[in-house]
Amino acid sequence: MSTTQPRSAHHRSAIRPWMVGAVIAVIVIVIAAFNVKVVSLDDVAAENAAQQFDPVAFVDENFDSVIVPDIEDNAVDLATLLTDLAGGADEADFGNTSGASSAYAFPVTFTGVAGDLKAPVLPVTVAGVPEGTTVQVQVGPAVSGTALRDVTGTVDFNDFENQLEYQNAAGELNNRVKTEVLANFDAAAAAGKTITVTGAFLRVNPSLVSVVPISIEVAP
Repeated sequence: MSTTQPRSAHHRSAIRPWMVGAVIAVIVIVIAAFNVKVVSLDDVAAENAAQQFDPVAFVDENFDSVIVPDIEDNAVDLATLLTDLAGGADEADFGNTSGASSAYAFPVTFTGVAGDLKAPVLPVTVAGVPEGTTVQVQVGPAVSGTALRDVTGTVDFNDFENQLEYQNAAGELNNRVKTEVLANFDAAAAAGKTITVTGAFLRVNPSLVSVVPISIEVAP
């Protein structure tokens, strides 16, 4: 008569080390699943858009509240400025620059007689400027340069992600001049009349003053 022998302790154990590892792996996967945030493509697009530089928003925030008041408060008579600079005055005493190798931007004001329109500029004869100096006002349709961006010294390159954003800020400031300053200015009709201009210019060429205006007044 045979007798069934009891199984050994080792044989009775159905748990193997690999099974323990598998259970742990399943637990980790389940926990991870509960912590995964599903992000839609629309959410990603919205987040990217929020992080992108908006030049219009930048100008909305800075043009009327920072740029224009600063120019108005610090504008120097153009003839006086040019005479002082020609005499060796330090540019840094009157203007600001975006970098060591960049031209200085100056806030100026002047009164002179407008010439015939030569779009995109309006020549102006200004008494007292050094001989051989050409003075003109940028009246569009193209308004160029970085004078408005650089003139206050408060718009710093390090505030932007890259050179493109920095340049777009300057371009949008010029666009704002076209809509807020030049939209109702008839440059052709101003020929022969006395005008008073306040604005900023980059001194790239000492004999050329090309002003981006923040205000233009035509004498009756």
